[in-house]
Amino acid sequence: MSSKLLAIIPELSEMKDETLQQQTIAVWMEAMAYRNWTIEELLRIPFTLLAENVQITFIEHVRTVCQMCIACDTVLTKAYGKRKTPINRDHLIAGALLADIGKLYEYEKKDGIIVKSNHGNFLRHPFTSVGLCFKHNLPEAVMHIAAVHSREGEGFKRSPEAIIFHHADFIDFELVK
Repeated sequence: MSSKLLAIIPELSEMKDETLQQQTIAVWMEAMAYRNWTIEELLRIPFTLLAENVQITFIEHVRTVCQMCIACDTVLTKAYGKRKTPINRDHLIAGALLADIGKLYEYEKKDGIIVKSNHGNFLRHPFTSVGLCFKHNLPEAVMHIAAVHSREGEGFKRSPEAIIFHHADFIDFELVK
């Protein structure tokens, strides 16, 4: 199954730290198993339930935001070289790929339609994403990206990686909304 996951999320291979890559895959596998999400379903789930007629899928959103994060880091490195604020690219990639993973708990399938689950009525995806990351021993820096990426993180000091992810995520969200 992890090879199928790598096929639909090739950005997983962008991480140089193999342990972090395996932990990230383990989180995905657990989240998929929770509601028996199939690869095919992942490719059809809308990335948000906060807007009508969303044509962007969950996987497209996760991949696009991750790619924007990588591109941002690349541009900053090219522009500033050693003067750039240090960015841990592996943490940035893992955080980008895991910040929304809690949506696989927040959503459920009912009669072929994706709706908010009972879990989602009590916990928004940033909380669940952090919990899954914690369970799989991901670095606190990665959990931080998931924790502060959405409105729940407002007023909390964000790391450089979390700043990049937050803005990339909201670029995509605001354009779709």
